[in-house]
Formats: sequence, C-alpha cells, structure tokens
Amino acid sequence: MRKLKEFPRIETERLILSQLKEEDIPSVTKYLQNKIFSDLTSNIPYPYTREHAEFWLKISKEAFDENTGYTFAVRNKEEQIIGAVGLHDRDDDKAELGYWMGKSFWNKGYITEAAVALIDFGFRELEINKIYATYFLHNPASGRIMEKIGMEKEALLKQHLKKDDEYFDVLMYSVFKNKR
Repeated sequence: MRKLKEFPRIETERLILSQLKEEDIPSVTKYLQNKIFSDLTSNIPYPYTREHAEFWLKISKEAFDENTGYTFAVRNKEEQIIGAVGLHDRDDDKAELGYWMGKSFWNKGYITEAAVALIDFGFRELEINKIYATYFLHNPASGRIMEKIGMEKEALLKQHLKKDDEYFDVLMYSVFKNKR
C-alpha cells in the first residue's frame, strides 16, 4: 500500500469521505448502540460504548500513521458523520474493505456510493491490486452491496470468523485493479 503524507478527502455526488475526528465520537457511539451492528459484523461489540468509539478512533489514526489502513468517516454534505468505510492492508498488494452506516441512513445507496469511491482510491492512489470483503451469511444485504460495487463472489470460507465463542462461515467477494 503506497504511503500518503496527508489523510485524503474524497468527495462524491452526495458524500464526503474524510478522516475521523474527536467530535465524531458521540455520533458513532449513538449509531452503534443498535445491537444489529454487533449481530451483522465481526468487530463491533455490544453494548457499544464511548470508550469503544475512542479506541476505534485511536487505532484508525495509528493505522494511517503506520500505513496499514485508511478508515474514512462517511459524511453528508453538511459534514455530519453518517457511517464509515475503510481499506486495510493485508500485504501482497491487497486490502480488505469494511463499512457500516447508521441505521437511519440505510437503503439510500450511501455505502455503495462511498465504497465505489474508496475502491477507485485504493486502485489509483494506493496502488492496490486486489480489494476484498467478507460478510456473514445472515447479512445478505452486505453481499448485494458487494455485487453493486463490482465485486465478484470468490469463496465460501467455512468457520472463518469466531464471534462470541461461535464460528461463522463467511462469503468473500473481491475485485481486481486490472478488471475495472
């Protein structure tokens, strides 16, 4: 993953993708209170506390500083955070895509719009060759997003993620730089 000196700002038709800020912590904490986020993701705990949001902000900044990841706040044009999207380095010129969106903003195409912009950024600016994502089988909406952004189903990974002492199968989707 190519190192950038400054955290980028990406604008799309309806959104601004920018660095997470301290003032985002109350909104992030509020959005992620809903247990559905813990149920549908591998790394969002429940109950979600302010301390979780502060830690996430800290590790997101460290990932940028160490050139291992880019976590963007997804903001509306008024600069209010409504979700997040990120690319995290997995060596060998590949990165994992992850995302979440505040529940009141679901089904409006925001994650699709943000993820398309982030994939383009990853291929163009970070010189990544492969971007992939996984989702729990009980979250097919995430798979539909992956298909909308041009990813193709690559593999069923059996008992790939462990959460709350239970193992889960996940589907992995991917897209390649030379296939865009």
